[in-house]
Amino acid sequence: MTTPPNPAPTAAACAECDVYRAARLHKLGLQPGPWDHVVALAGNPNTGKSTVFNALTGLRQHTGNWPGKTVARAEGGFAYADRRYQLVDLPGTYSLLSTSPDEEIARDFILFGRPDVTVVVADATRLERNLNLVLQVLEITERAIVCLNLVDEAKRHGIQVDERQLSRDLGVPVVPTSARFGRGLPELLAAIAEMAARRVGGFGYRLSQEPPAIRAALADLTSRIEQAYPGLPNARWIAMRLLGGDERVAEALRRGELSALAERAAHGTDGVLRESTLPDR
Repeated sequence: MTTPPNPAPTAAACAECDVYRAARLHKLGLQPGPWDHVVALAGNPNTGKSTVFNALTGLRQHTGNWPGKTVARAEGGFAYADRRYQLVDLPGTYSLLSTSPDEEIARDFILFGRPDVTVVVADATRLERNLNLVLQVLEITERAIVCLNLVDEAKRHGIQVDERQLSRDLGVPVVPTSARFGRGLPELLAAIAEMAARRVGGFGYRLSQEPPAIRAALADLTSRIEQAYPGLPNARWIAMRLLGGDERVAEALRRGELSALAERAAHGTDGVLRESTLPDR
């Protein structure tokens, strides 16, 4: 009896194999640290963020809740070019204004956790809506990369995004991907590695105009914060949140968290989570 030949691999499977060969990616799943770099993964809901997370780390991750919250948290890891990366999947949010637990968690991790790189996954088919979160992230950190996902869906709907012009406008790398097929992941990994190694400086776009009614107060408060915390990379954003009555930022000021944040920034300290903070399952 003749053994039937193995079925030919699908195009998606071939693409995925090529991706991981080219990218020198090793999925570490829930292997323990220590890690060389910490990467935060942010994005709106339904942008394919979980697909990106699984594609880089594998299907086995640390899962649990954020401290003191009922919001789920996932961590995984991957190795690329002889470096080990911890990937922290932040809750899907539409903004970082701290109006919900999800937003507060994502904002606090980017601000106080100081990840080496923050990857913002954006839906290429709904880019205008997704840019709201991108711009808010850039107000906090310039060490960001935009993962322009679902470009295959955008193309199917006749939408074409000029990622080079978008990168120039935002001042950070923009990498087009179709994560479910593995497309663009080698380029995303290379961008993460370059930024984590500090070979790429950030000049992220920040909103330059504010309402006239708060312009003087914002300038004065920003100046005071810069004098009190030299080296703080986001003094203007801190000032805006204080003027907006953000109690979490005010609490950070009272408890000395801003001082610690400024000290880490001044000394060029990398991200702080070198070991997983989640218990083993």
